[in-house]
Order: sequence, then structure tokens, then C-alpha cells
Amino acid sequence: MSSRILVTGAAGFIGSHVCRHLLKANHRVVGLDDLSGGFRDYVPEGVHFVEGSVTDATLVKKLFAENHFDYVFHLAAYAAEGLSHFIKHFNYTNNLLGSVNLINASINHSVKCFVFTSSIAVYGKNQLPMTEDAVPQPEDPYGIAKYAVELDLKEAHEMFGLNYVVFRPHNVYGEFQNIGDRYRNVIGIFMNQIMQGQPMTIFGDGEQTRAFSYIDDVAPVIAASSERPKSYNQIFNVGADKPYSVNELANVVAKAMGAKSQIKHLEARNEVVHAYSAHEKARQYFGDLIKGVSLEEGVAKMAVWAKKAGARQGKPFEGIEIRKNLPPSWAALLAG
Repeated sequence: MSSRILVTGAAGFIGSHVCRHLLKANHRVVGLDDLSGGFRDYVPEGVHFVEGSVTDATLVKKLFAENHFDYVFHLAAYAAEGLSHFIKHFNYTNNLLGSVNLINASINHSVKCFVFTSSIAVYGKNQLPMTEDAVPQPEDPYGIAKYAVELDLKEAHEMFGLNYVVFRPHNVYGEFQNIGDRYRNVIGIFMNQIMQGQPMTIFGDGEQTRAFSYIDDVAPVIAASSERPKSYNQIFNVGADKPYSVNELANVVAKAMGAKSQIKHLEARNEVVHAYSAHEKARQYFGDLIKGVSLEEGVAKMAVWAKKAGARQGKPFEGIEIRKNLPPSWAALLAG
């Protein structure tokens, strides 16, 4: 049965993929995006696209009143953990207050389920592998904002009966990623640097580890959740199991791009050194949708797309609020 669905961040990376899966399931999809990090041509044909921000409470109220959504998939966010230290107001406005606008409207219009993409940034450090029953201890404002929304959804369910599903994806990569963003998405950054004849830049010694997750192991799971009521009011890690060092990743990316692995190490930044999570719970509920794409296979697929899309010239973030302790390479971007 076709449902009326709002997808925020529909022009972004994960959001555009979730839209495709929802359309395949014959749902009617309205996509909202302010195009600050996404691209209009990434929005799949068949989505009714609205350009605007989740921070615009008047617009959000209007969309809900006009469309009577059955489900909301909230993927709009500025997901730059490291940069969030230096853009606190921007971070909390977009990632927390914008989410509250959507939660308020969902309660007022009796939405059946609110699907939220959080992040493993909520866990912080020293909780490996990260499991859903661990007590979150976020280390950066981005993770703090995500966890605050998780708590608000729990409260909204208990107080108003709003069902929710929370996903905590991590280090997702693949086709339609914004490879021009200089502050996030390391695989996209590496590919963009290679296509511009530049060395791949790594903060610190490169021995920090992440489990890099191919989009086809993440987006189908998120899209299917609204039709699986047993997943309601629960939290799921979703993504790859095997962690790799950033140095290992650089070699995989260079090979996929047909380039020599040239690395430039930058001064270390303040970040969680090792971050990877367990996914037994996701497999229990969504195991039929998880293929377990290897890093080599996923990066190779993304490389084919990236070469066709070509390099992108990303702009420095213009709204830096705090310059104290800003990583030197980012400070140089602003100066340049």
C-alpha cells in the first residue's frame, strides 16, 4: 500500500538513496532539502522536491498540513563531527532545533513513525565494539545534537505516542556522495584529491580506525524500517563490521582510482581514534537486506561513479564561529 512520506535531506547522499528505495516500494515521496550539502540533480525522478530548510518552522508546518504524511524519514543534517566543535550554533540550529520542528509537526499530525538517522558519534570513545545498549558519551557537538534528538524522540513516544526508529550509521560512502566537501567523507575527499593530482591528506599518523560502510548496506535498511513495526521504538547500528586504518583505506582508494598511493600527513586533530560498532541487532531485524559489501568492492563501485562525475571544487566553510584550536589545514583554507 502506498504511503505518503517526507524525506529530509533528499538531495543529499544517504537521503537520495533512501528516496530511490521508497519509490521502488511505490510510496509517494516529498523531498525537502536546502541544497547546502546536496545537489538538485541527485533527487530521483518521481520525488516531489521542495527546496527549503528543516529550520524553517513555518515551511515545515505548511508541508505537513498540505501532505498529511504517514511517515517521516529525517536525514537532513550537517554531519561533520570534527568541524562541529567550531560551529556550535550552526550545528545545534540545524541538527537539533531543525529536528524539533519535524518532531513537533509529526506529533501534531499523527505521523505513524519517525525514522531518524543518528550516528555512532553518540557513543564517544572507549566503547568498542559500540553496541546499542552502551551509554552514549558523545565527544563533539555533532554527537551531542544527535543524542539529544534520540532522547527527544523517546520522550515524544512516551508522552504523545509518536513511534520512532533510530539508526546509527557510520562512515557511509558510495555513489552520489559530495566529494567536494573538504571537512567530511574521507573516501570522497581522497578520490577528489586524486582526480586533482593532489596527495591524499591524513590527520595524524593514519592509524585511527573506522568501519567504512557502503551505501547499499545502509539505505535499504533505513527505507524498509517504516514497514517493519517490530523495529519501532528501537535503536539500530547499521553499517560495516570490519574496521580499517585510514592508511589502509588510502591504499584501497588509490588502487580503485588507478593511482599511486601518495599520502601527506597533517597535524593530528581532536577526534575519537577508534570507532566501529556491532550489528547483530540490525541483522535480526533487517538481515535479508544486508549484503555485507566489502571495502574493496564498494570503493571500486564508487570510483567508477566518481571518475564519471569528475572532481568538485569544494568551498571552505564560511561560518566558522570559533577559530581557537582550529586544525592548521582548515585555518589555511580560510586564509586562502
